[in-house]
Amino acid sequence: MDIAKHWRQRATRYRMQGQRHRETGEIRFPARPSALCEDPAVWEPYILSGRGEIYSFTVLRQSADGFVDLTPYPLAMVRLNEGPLVVAQLTDCEEAELSIGQPVEMVTRRLKDTGEDGVLVYGYKFRPVLS
Repeated sequence: MDIAKHWRQRATRYRMQGQRHRETGEIRFPARPSALCEDPAVWEPYILSGRGEIYSFTVLRQSADGFVDLTPYPLAMVRLNEGPLVVAQLTDCEEAELSIGQPVEMVTRRLKDTGEDGVLVYGYKFRPVLS
């Protein structure tokens, strides 16, 4: 695992840091390095609220290597309150409790353990907002 790459992504993984366009107010997530055709001064760092609603969801019953112990698990497209649409795993819920339009909030959870090197990788997931 490339530890340096993991730590460069910590703002996105732990704080949901995206970018806001200084002129139009557009929000994008995840943050992107400026392309050659963009003025890098136009996009500023922006911390998203981590709140949104379920736009669509599914339940994965067959998973990729390394995630077999988690199946079945819900995966959702979440429309953030600021506008961007993100894909993330849902946690702390049962499949029967989920619905389109349901409010959710970002939580930090362990994504994987890389094994012998001792690196625990954390990142964002979403859970239903408790009433």
